[in-house]
Amino acid sequence: MTDPKPTDRADAAKPVRTITDLARIAGVSAGTVSRALSGNSLVNTKTREKIEAIAREHGFRPNQMASRLRRQKTGVIGVAIPLGHDVQQQISDTFFMTLLGFLADELTAKGYDLMLRRVVPSNDEDWLDRFIGSGMIDGVVVIGQSDQFERIEEVADGYLPMVVWGNHQEGQRHCVVGTDNRLGGKLAAERLIAAGATSLAFLGDTDPIEFAARFGGAKEVADKRNVPIRALPTHLSPGQVSSEIAAHLEVIQHEADGVFAATDTIAATCLQEMRTKGIVVPNHVKLVGFDDLPIASQTMPPLTTIKQDIAAGAKGLVDLLLRRMAGEDTESLVLPPHLVARQTA
Repeated sequence: MTDPKPTDRADAAKPVRTITDLARIAGVSAGTVSRALSGNSLVNTKTREKIEAIAREHGFRPNQMASRLRRQKTGVIGVAIPLGHDVQQQISDTFFMTLLGFLADELTAKGYDLMLRRVVPSNDEDWLDRFIGSGMIDGVVVIGQSDQFERIEEVADGYLPMVVWGNHQEGQRHCVVGTDNRLGGKLAAERLIAAGATSLAFLGDTDPIEFAARFGGAKEVADKRNVPIRALPTHLSPGQVSSEIAAHLEVIQHEADGVFAATDTIAATCLQEMRTKGIVVPNHVKLVGFDDLPIASQTMPPLTTIKQDIAAGAKGLVDLLLRRMAGEDTESLVLPPHLVARQTA
């Protein structure tokens, strides 16, 4: 039998006061420890017995209030917004606030309160397990997959009452509600080309799954029509978006006469920067956004955009979550996008 590693001895010597301490010693997530100690059958017998043995060895007793809340209903739904792809983005972003408003209305109508968390996953790898294992919520809605697709998939294997706003792809295990982003990208490119654009630019970060699907759909159409398209990375954080778009316009003025913005927020900022540079929309450049947020009809000129039905999405999130809280393993809900033609393309 080999001697324990120095780090193992150091971990074992530390006092065990929380589920996180116990998870560190057991080499599992905090969520797994929480489920094991509450007798959840989703944790396999070997892992549960290992965790229980370590807990006994260290005299660990889970917080009684948390245990009581896990056994009973709290009347609270957790809402987490992971921002691994853009840590400076704020939840005051117009899209988040619009979706949260509809979501809060739906939850209130069903008798639930909402607990909101903005998460930077690089600072807390167990952010989702920790939230679920807190004992403070009955279920969780995750808004956006960010760069956390695999983490969400892992949690979905052992936790049923979770629904995610995001992009659906074949074979995924977590339940998602969202728009057919690839089809939305196709509609945007088709509109720009029909309006006379001969070269396209995409403004957005193509790392997040939803934005990648939007760009992928636009590129598919552009390639079929032999129209060049170029992605120009653009972030949503207030400190970056204006300066990035200003720099991109130097390229767009020489290389593109059609712009597909990944969101209406980016599109609205693009309109402002174009006005500053004397670029006339749609005479010089055609522009299409994505979301159909309230701001889309208020820009000058009003923004042509791809509508995703955020109100229907919020209702779908709550309906599916309540069914999953009741023990049903539901299918995902993919909503169709629609072109809203205004004056920018």
